[in-house]
Amino acid sequence: MEHQRELSDGPAPVAPWLRRLTQAVLIVAALYHLYLVAHPFLPWSGSGVKVFELTQVQRATHVFFILLAGYLLTSQQRGRKTTPGGVVFSLLTLPMLWEFLRLDLPLVIKAAVLVIWALVTLPALLPRWQKYGDLLVAAAAFGPYLYLLTQFEQLIYRAVVPEPWDLAMGFAMTLSVLGLTFRFLGPVLPSLVLVFMTYNLYGNQLPGVLGTAGMPIDLLLGKMFSETEAGLFGIITAVSLKYLVYFTLLGSMITALGFGPVIARLALRAVGRSPAAPGRSVAVMSIFMGLFSGSGAADTQFVATVTKPLMERSGYPQLTAAGLTATAGSIALITPPVLGSIAFVMVEVLNIPYLSICLMALGPCVLYLAGVWFYNELFVRRSGFVRDVMPDEGKSVLRSLYVFLPLLLIMVMLYLGYNVSLAVSLALVAFIVLAYLDRDVRPPVRRIFAGLADGFAHLVPIGAAVVSANMILTMMVLTGLPSKMSQVLTLISGQNLLLATLFAAVFSLVLGMGIPPIATYVLTSALVAPSLVTLSVQNGIPQEAALLSTHMFLFYYAILADVTPPVALSAFAAASVWNTDPIRTGTVTARVALPKYFLGMFFLLAYPATAILIVPVVAHQGLAGALPLIVYRFAASILGVLFISGATVGFTRRVLQRWESWLLGLAGVALLSPYWWLNVPALLIGAYFFLMGRREQPRGPELAAPESAL
Repeated sequence: MEHQRELSDGPAPVAPWLRRLTQAVLIVAALYHLYLVAHPFLPWSGSGVKVFELTQVQRATHVFFILLAGYLLTSQQRGRKTTPGGVVFSLLTLPMLWEFLRLDLPLVIKAAVLVIWALVTLPALLPRWQKYGDLLVAAAAFGPYLYLLTQFEQLIYRAVVPEPWDLAMGFAMTLSVLGLTFRFLGPVLPSLVLVFMTYNLYGNQLPGVLGTAGMPIDLLLGKMFSETEAGLFGIITAVSLKYLVYFTLLGSMITALGFGPVIARLALRAVGRSPAAPGRSVAVMSIFMGLFSGSGAADTQFVATVTKPLMERSGYPQLTAAGLTATAGSIALITPPVLGSIAFVMVEVLNIPYLSICLMALGPCVLYLAGVWFYNELFVRRSGFVRDVMPDEGKSVLRSLYVFLPLLLIMVMLYLGYNVSLAVSLALVAFIVLAYLDRDVRPPVRRIFAGLADGFAHLVPIGAAVVSANMILTMMVLTGLPSKMSQVLTLISGQNLLLATLFAAVFSLVLGMGIPPIATYVLTSALVAPSLVTLSVQNGIPQEAALLSTHMFLFYYAILADVTPPVALSAFAAASVWNTDPIRTGTVTARVALPKYFLGMFFLLAYPATAILIVPVVAHQGLAGALPLIVYRFAASILGVLFISGATVGFTRRVLQRWESWLLGLAGVALLSPYWWLNVPALLIGAYFFLMGRREQPRGPELAAPESAL
């Protein structure tokens, strides 16, 4: 929240030459990554050009473009206010700087490092320095990159014993990444990286199990800059290079080409005409947009803007409409085939096909959507809405269904075994072709270049977070912290899987309040996943099913921070459209589709629970053997979502009393659990309220105030 307040003043006036330069850099960066996909198929492939053919140099080029474009963009921001978070970030850079200056190095190297430190860090304390300082850091980014290009082969062998200029370049690039992360995402994530760095430097002074052997700054910087699979250029950074950049380019291109309104009209056409249709359109539009974009906040903003007039005319209270939109918009994070950045990290960490993760996300996505849908239907019935406010879109809208063809192309290519970057790049080209075949779209050529530039600009903060997460992972491995954390978790839970999952869920939600979902997942997968897998196996879940379910559990709770107060980005996006208080909007967002907080808890408690994820049970017993279990768990879980939604709204066939809402809510949670002896009585309780209780005529919108629900 602090960071969001810092940037509230908007962009500063920008000189035309700087705007053109930034646009050119963004376009070149986008074209470079698209060329990487085409290069292996061209006649001159294999000619030995390092920036196109060597993996490590490709990653370094990727990070260079993030830094260059990022600092050009931040130089155009209006100066932020000095905040406590910025002060903390600046102070945490001092141990790293002090240890570097203590090394026996030439004075010119120490002076160069001091200049970089001042340019990156001091704008956090003196915001007026940011504009010109960031332009200088953007220019300085060429130094470490060109040094790496010319010294690449030698650097690999010098990772353990780096030379003086290796250290200077490593320090400059490491600090530049952290400074960029601070400017885009606030102080929490870069400060966390620096805490881990300080722990690596001085961990030998800590007593007991938290103590480490300690690591000198030269060895640490060697790992960061010269190591081929760690630090700045490790496997998490590879996720940004191999996957994220292509999906961000695809999403921005769709918007730039003007397909957003086409998708919105299709969603409006799909929901029919009824008093509940505006809320239904929010859910369907969020799913449609989620097919193309993995950004919950961006999709929320778009959906809220399009549906706001309909919901206002229908009579939805502002807070409820904003909360409904924020909850639905965040579904983009678990909607195949895009899913978001965490899915691609899982591909690298678990070494499984991306299509498997899409299938595992399908169940949570359907249940999440069901929660939004049920809440809306029951809310409308309780409120007594009667007006049909939906526009008449006409039958001609159906011809726009072609917009889903590129997505079908992605899924078919993934099924056939082609890599993600090729599938998404071809889909991007397909969208451009379709835009020019449709006479109602047919954008000017400049929009294609604008889409490329916007796509890479959207990648910059994500890419900075990814590289920062890679540094955290490297430093955790160096200290052995994951194994220590596993021991602590086992000690806290006392071998109890339920307690362990509760601890991991809360830990993930708390982390997500300060750092992006991808960094949350990287931390939790390293720190708590090993213990959860072990405890799951001890509770009768097969090894492979336990591994997949654990990581999906951590994936799911990492993205829930997007709708969890006080830092709920989707809620902030909805509040900006509906002009509501962001914190109160976040509270209502957490209440809408309340089942989302319980779903993930039951991925792990018993083997039948993993059926919601489909892949773990199919991998263990085949499709034929797993199908009855999958059908049963989906049926029970959907009913559980319905019961919890009814309890939250406080209405089924009639308005519920408070104790009845609690009873129905507990029945819903029991149905989500994987135990039949809890499912049966829960089903009977819910059946009474939905089928056999007396029907009562709704009495008006005032009954649907948030306070009336659970």
